[in-house]
Amino acid sequence: MASAAALTCLAPVAAAADTASRPGTPPRPVAPAACDAARGAVTDSLDVLVRRHGIPGAAAEVADARCGRWSAARGVADLDTGRPMAAKDRLRIGSVSKTFTATVVLQLAAQGRIGLDDPVEHHLPGLIRGNGYDGRTITVRELLQHTSGLPDYVEGIADRPVNEWRFRHFEPRELIAAALKMPHPEKKWHYATTNTAVAGLIVEKVTGRGVEAEVNRRILEPLGLRDTYWPGDRTRIKGPHSRSYFIESEKPDGTPGPRVDGTEWNVTFGGAGGALISTPADVNRFLGALFGGKLLPARWLAEMKRTVPADPDRLWPGARYGLGLIASPLECGGMWWGHGGTVPGGHRALGAIGPGGRTVSLALNQVPDTDRAEQDFRAVVDSALCAPGRTQHLKETP
Repeated sequence: MASAAALTCLAPVAAAADTASRPGTPPRPVAPAACDAARGAVTDSLDVLVRRHGIPGAAAEVADARCGRWSAARGVADLDTGRPMAAKDRLRIGSVSKTFTATVVLQLAAQGRIGLDDPVEHHLPGLIRGNGYDGRTITVRELLQHTSGLPDYVEGIADRPVNEWRFRHFEPRELIAAALKMPHPEKKWHYATTNTAVAGLIVEKVTGRGVEAEVNRRILEPLGLRDTYWPGDRTRIKGPHSRSYFIESEKPDGTPGPRVDGTEWNVTFGGAGGALISTPADVNRFLGALFGGKLLPARWLAEMKRTVPADPDRLWPGARYGLGLIASPLECGGMWWGHGGTVPGGHRALGAIGPGGRTVSLALNQVPDTDRAEQDFRAVVDSALCAPGRTQHLKETP
């Protein structure tokens, strides 16, 4: 497998020769050694994903007030051409979309147009009925928190042969109806894109515009997130982007199938909960604005951060879930806030903000296929948000 490394610092850093060549010019600040150490730690953790776990390409962008904005990447964005992976490339961010949609719901709640404890039936009469499911007993808060008791329609789709649904269009109501025919989840907290599909329809009912238009109007345009967009039925990604790859189903003898290019995909099945295309830089800007008070009043951000324990079998040990937000413990103490996302075609994304306000956004072009690989993917967040030397996971990984 071809592999290339890239490490780019986007914060201004002066060299001694630069200040000497321009007498009288005040020297620009030199990046502290801790910033260089952080870059090295992130690059090393990305290298683990490429070299140890066979991910074709991995990239990260990190931003904070001290070290500026910088990126690191390992491996390749395109296996055919060998083009290096780059954090500036677009990718499908999957369920990170849920945080965008949840933010719009919270904005409408702040305006008094949606009550978090409104029953779904209040906004969408008759939508959730049958097979023991009842919209009169499910609230908007429970949708965003994944405590509604609704099953995940994605599981039903994913069980079918890929070529039956990869390029077809899905409507939210069609997907919700399919979910209502599924068995009830066994646990109270059950992560399900069905919840966000319903929340998206509530946004449409309240505003008279689709959730995609509201995310554009309320988040993407005000923040200038020009690389983030809803693709609709377009199967190709616009602009510079990494390819994405997935492993086909096992062969009859139990051996893994071949690696397949999954870049072109109709992601209407993800809808409000999984269809967005973005870049690590745009995800970082979004999280920085959300936690910096630019998108929600403090009271409503606090509501968003009210968490319940998540099922470790559906997320990971220690994770908690708020309203469209994951809270997860850092190895160095404290919690990071954000969300992860996966699409069947092979893109894997994660955006996180740490206790000090530093943000990190990750991009892979193949989904980790073992528990150890997934742990090492999340360990990149620790390497980005913790001081170098305060993380042990990568060192201890055999």
